Amino acid sequence: MADRTKRLDSNVPGNFYVDATCINCDTCRQLAPLSFEEIGDYSAVSYQPVDEHQTHQAYQALLACPVGSIGTEHSDKSQLHKAMESFPLPLEGGVSYCGFNSEKSFGANSFFIEHPDGNWLIDSPRYIKHLVEAFEQRGGIAHIFLTHEDDVADADKYAAHFGAKRIIHREDAAAVPGAEWVVDGEETIQVGSQFHVIPVPGHTAGSMALLYQERFLFTGDHLWWDPHTKSLEAPTRLVWKRWTLIESIRKLLDYRFEWVLAGHGDRVQLPSADLRAHLLALVERREKRSS
Repeated sequence: MADRTKRLDSNVPGNFYVDATCINCDTCRQLAPLSFEEIGDYSAVSYQPVDEHQTHQAYQALLACPVGSIGTEHSDKSQLHKAMESFPLPLEGGVSYCGFNSEKSFGANSFFIEHPDGNWLIDSPRYIKHLVEAFEQRGGIAHIFLTHEDDVADADKYAAHFGAKRIIHREDAAAVPGAEWVVDGEETIQVGSQFHVIPVPGHTAGSMALLYQERFLFTGDHLWWDPHTKSLEAPTRLVWKRWTLIESIRKLLDYRFEWVLAGHGDRVQLPSADLRAHLLALVERREKRSS
């Protein structure tokens, strides 16, 4: 819970604030971009909500914050309840953003897919009663796809509760010793008719992406959308092998997708041709920088 005595001076006056426990993970800026901004080494409230929609987004950010660093001077229980009930947050086509990001994964996003052959959880949010009940109401979880070793969080707890199969690459498997499915090598694996498991080593040796319906690409920390530059970006630090990362980005040019759903960094929906152009531009930038 946020502490008003630790309220950052960078917050504008008003009801919502960020305190000094902020880890600057970007969660609040994704959910409420009109209210939260990166100022120095932290996020802060740069603009107080002035209408129902902005207030709703700010309460969503408060709940999703992995370290509870967002607070209010005066809480509106009705608005807080409404924000709670909005998670998992529907995106499109049975795909939702879970919310309740976990400090164990430095605030990484996680996602949920409702599918008639069994639902999928991509990376893990915090293990909390609200999400457990929401997943139960939607038919449980059959598969937990872990993009890499950093964003495992509470996957073991969700797997134990739902009897779900955890999927991780062998190169990162030490993070999930009991994983039911360990992926080997760098070849793409088709699962059923709608899922493709795509190894994309680079950020870590065992990084993977998941492509669903040739529309939704779940990328972990391999790829994300930067709303400031309006471009796709990839890691420049904490990289296992730089050239391997570039080749893994290039590998995605072989696939069609309309959404990029990242663990860290913004999500985006664009026509597939536009995303391919952005992806090619990213490859060219990285190759030029590395030459």
